[in-house]
Amino acid sequence: MAKGNDRRRRAEIAGAGIGGLTVAAALSARGWDVTVHERAPDLRTFGAGIYIWSNGLRVLKALGAYDEATADAHVGPLFETRDHDNKIMEEIPINRPGNARLITILRETLTRSLINVCRAGGVEIRTASEAVGAAPDGTLLLADGTRRPADLVVGADGINSAVRDSLDLLMYRKHLGYGAIRMLIPRADGDVASADRDKYIEHFSGSRRILYTPASATELYVALCCASDDEAAMAVPADRELWTDSFPHLASLVARFDDSGRWDAFEVVKLKRWSKGRAAVLGDGAHAMPPYLGQGGGCALMNGIGLAAAVADAPDIPAALEAWEARERPLTEHTQEQSERQGDMNYWPDALRSQVLTITGRSRELAMQRLKTALHVPTGTAEAI
Repeated sequence: MAKGNDRRRRAEIAGAGIGGLTVAAALSARGWDVTVHERAPDLRTFGAGIYIWSNGLRVLKALGAYDEATADAHVGPLFETRDHDNKIMEEIPINRPGNARLITILRETLTRSLINVCRAGGVEIRTASEAVGAAPDGTLLLADGTRRPADLVVGADGINSAVRDSLDLLMYRKHLGYGAIRMLIPRADGDVASADRDKYIEHFSGSRRILYTPASATELYVALCCASDDEAAMAVPADRELWTDSFPHLASLVARFDDSGRWDAFEVVKLKRWSKGRAAVLGDGAHAMPPYLGQGGGCALMNGIGLAAAVADAPDIPAALEAWEARERPLTEHTQEQSERQGDMNYWPDALRSQVLTITGRSRELAMQRLKTALHVPTGTAEAI
């Protein structure tokens, strides 16, 4: 409730992705009226898997989306990185007492669980409603010329955020010269050795990677990573012969690649500030990062619920947004930095990479820097999951 009267506060949110739906659900639970605008004609998401670490699971629990989101999740026993000879370079223990939790699910499963929580809480979700900008006074501008006044505007409209750009918040947007073809295929026996079937494994060969990720009991998420100038490797559909040559020990898996998939370039986005007046930006539009730590979605979840907690009953929305950024931004930028650093090894010679990762993989200190975000207890969540 607004201070001093019974008027319910209103939020207008651009984008029905992870960040937008998270802040919508969290604001609705705190008594706000919320409308989410999605420019696409429907709420379907691109078919891919997503990693959710402990930090993200805590947010889902706090929102009431946990049970649905994790119902068909895959819970792997180990995350490994392997070299061009399929030798283990490092192991990251997960899902054991004292370790971070990690599950993988279909991205559409996560999105659907957040949509259902939003709808149960009375959030209005409008499709084919494109935001083209925002004003610091809390007005969302739509492509059809409509102006939507609110107490708070949130731009969660992706890496090409129109809300961000209309507010002149961009500090820089850096293309990393690397990217991935992402696809979902049915799981099958024989893709990898039986002992590896349920693990999460990242395979290196030259400047190429294959990420093997069971995403449910029946679906396998595969990411084929390469340099942005590696035209043969980034072609869609994937060139099976080329990828088999780079990863002969994965020949059975590569042979089952279908003609689906989508190429996405990896970028880092940083803003001068995350808000201006009553308008804020979160998600890829504010803090895009490469996916090497599997925390892009986790940061969107954390910053979404953190934003809602900051403004919930705040008498001064702009000041609350500044406090939100001061609290959340340091960990987000740590995550960006660690994710970008993991990409530095893309161009190392195979022998050097194998030697270095085998040594650094034994360092608890380095492991804890990478797991700092996963082990964080986000604002607005409980310790236990």
